[in-house]
Amino acid sequence: MSRPANAVGKGAFIYGTAWKKERTTSLVLNAVAAGFRGFDVAAQPKHYREDLMGLALRTAIRDHGVSRADLFIQTKFTPPSGQDLTNMPYDASETIENQAWASLQSSLHNLSPGVASDGSDSYIDSLLLHSPLRTLDETMLAWKKLERFVPSKISALGISNVTLPMLEALYSQATVKPAVVQNRFHAATAYDVALRRFCQQKEIRYQSFWTLTANPDLLRSRPVQMLAAQLGIEPAVALYGLVVGLGNITILNGTTSTVRMRKDLKGVKAIEKWAAAEPSKWEELMSAFKKIIGE
Repeated sequence: MSRPANAVGKGAFIYGTAWKKERTTSLVLNAVAAGFRGFDVAAQPKHYREDLMGLALRTAIRDHGVSRADLFIQTKFTPPSGQDLTNMPYDASETIENQAWASLQSSLHNLSPGVASDGSDSYIDSLLLHSPLRTLDETMLAWKKLERFVPSKISALGISNVTLPMLEALYSQATVKPAVVQNRFHAATAYDVALRRFCQQKEIRYQSFWTLTANPDLLRSRPVQMLAAQLGIEPAVALYGLVVGLGNITILNGTTSTVRMRKDLKGVKAIEKWAAAEPSKWEELMSAFKKIIGE
């Protein structure tokens, strides 16, 4: 089975499936119909339904005219500290290496495209450590185990909820370097300015989440309001456009509204077109936005 050239989910959005529960399949299919091609899930039944993401994947391939290579599927290995110990994809008493291996096998089963009857065509575009483990040594045990499956079953590895010192340490020790970092984008972490600079230097794709929820002040900020007024779009879409405009950023978008899905995709394309047509105005807004977030 062919794989997409893009293994790190480049583009404005990845559709986030956290907390979608029984609605996961229908919402993912709505997102596919709206134009989303990247999807984020986790092997963490506490907050995600990876099995229903897989059902949506197979349905999209069968009924919606897309192939597996058209889609970017990202999942996560969640350590025991982030799991419901009564409902998890591995035995928490096992070694870290065996936990990571069992989690991957569960994900490959859940996210099989269903073309090969034996599941041999199943693969993950991007697999993240949902968070660092208790120590760097433990984190590296999980990472080194997952490295063995790159590129046969995993196209890219990454990490979520990570600080810059931990990311630098992981990067220095990894054989397969992290290709993705997924972090909260908000004021409490200074909008990850230093960490994002490191990602840019090392060609690591930065994925932001909580982009709207954690940033009411940014939504009310002058650059966002001016861009929204200029293009006749909602402030939320304007904020998305400015965050993407920082460079090397993909945003997790978890809206449950089909109308919102289409507006967000259409809106960021309109911003991109306007920015190309009005580079000086765009740069003025971007400069003001960067100043607000300390970049």
